[in-house]
Amino acid sequence: MNTTNFPASFLWGTATAAYQIEGAGSEDGRTPCIWDQFAAIPGKVYEAHNGDVACDHYHRYKDDIKLIAQLGFKAYRFSIAWPRIFPEKGKLNAKGIAFYANLIQELKKYDIMPAVTIYHWDLPLWIHEEGGWTNRQTVEYFKQFASVLFEQFGEDVPMWITHNEPWCASFLSYGLGVHAPGHTDWNEALAAAHHILLSHGEAVRLYREKGYKHQIGITLNLTYQHPATESEEDRMAARRADGFTNRWFLDPVFKGQYPEDMLEIFKTHGASMAFIHEGDLELISIPCDFLGINYYTRNIVRNNPNDPYLGGESVRGPGAHTDMDWEVYPEGLYRLLTRLQNEYTDLPIYITENGAAYADKEGVYGTVQDDERIEYFRLHLHAVSRFIEDGGAAAGYFCWSFMDNYEWSFGYSKRFGIIYVNYETQERLPKQSAYWLQYVMATNTIE
Repeated sequence: MNTTNFPASFLWGTATAAYQIEGAGSEDGRTPCIWDQFAAIPGKVYEAHNGDVACDHYHRYKDDIKLIAQLGFKAYRFSIAWPRIFPEKGKLNAKGIAFYANLIQELKKYDIMPAVTIYHWDLPLWIHEEGGWTNRQTVEYFKQFASVLFEQFGEDVPMWITHNEPWCASFLSYGLGVHAPGHTDWNEALAAAHHILLSHGEAVRLYREKGYKHQIGITLNLTYQHPATESEEDRMAARRADGFTNRWFLDPVFKGQYPEDMLEIFKTHGASMAFIHEGDLELISIPCDFLGINYYTRNIVRNNPNDPYLGGESVRGPGAHTDMDWEVYPEGLYRLLTRLQNEYTDLPIYITENGAAYADKEGVYGTVQDDERIEYFRLHLHAVSRFIEDGGAAAGYFCWSFMDNYEWSFGYSKRFGIIYVNYETQERLPKQSAYWLQYVMATNTIE
């Protein structure tokens, strides 16, 4: 491939999430979140791993940020743990606020831009006990949470992300039961998705009302849905899968409506949609400043009349696969970006997560040779640059993840980091992919 240059303004970042790295699960006033409870249920998380210690970032954040700076990242995306800020109903925790204030100041010291995700799945247990995201009151709790963050950090944070991957926090969590709280009720899942989107709208409106001049948006996880064949049946199955993973979230945010075909499918399965109130969709579609997308792989879909819900099934792709058994398919990122610009928005698009898990091991002389991850990054960055060359508004790229961490239901069994973490000693060791990205960012080019 030829050498590709990125625009001078292109933002290079790396990303983490609070529950996955912080640890300090019961320190300085933090109370449990739904993942603490979920991880304790036998069989839900690999070997019952939990986030009690994780990467101990709560105590090691200064060294971690120094490492981010040494590698040359210009932005760091992290989330704020809701149960550190509001450990109980109506109770604000000064020590939780102080931790993030110190973290942000440390980033400023190195001229690293904080990109803050308000919600990355760690719903406080006290809110869950009132119904969690199925309860419309949680929208108000989220608005209160966002309001405190804006007041405390609004001037110091140039980039706010209201939610990370609403599909996971609703459908995967309340419908498929794979993530906390582990429910399998599709009425709950649809209500949760709606309330999450509504809380996004409330936060954006609040941010505007407070007069902040920085950027606020949302991050959606999007999957390129690829029909297994060109048959009409497979193409329609892929269309339904696209409605389920992509359009159900894109359409309300950018078009102020839910997709009609999916409304019909959900109603066929008994969904009442009574949780949608007048004015909700106008609020959900309040204009953002950017769109964040997380992309990892495609899904090949074959029609299956025996599937009771969407009438389709996934087919394993022919390409290389990661340790998550996800196919490496960078063309899907290019096609998604192109589609977003053609069908949905001309806003700047940030790739807020992109990366791969591999079975990394520490080698001789303290090195971790992760050539497959380097190739994954290279191919996907070429897809981004292709989109930019087409005139696309890709504004930045955050690799996932800064360091190996708690991979939700997979516990510590999957390593996504560009930094190897020895969980016994908490030693950090940059992998070869970290040095590869360091060179890419320094030169603003890829081969």
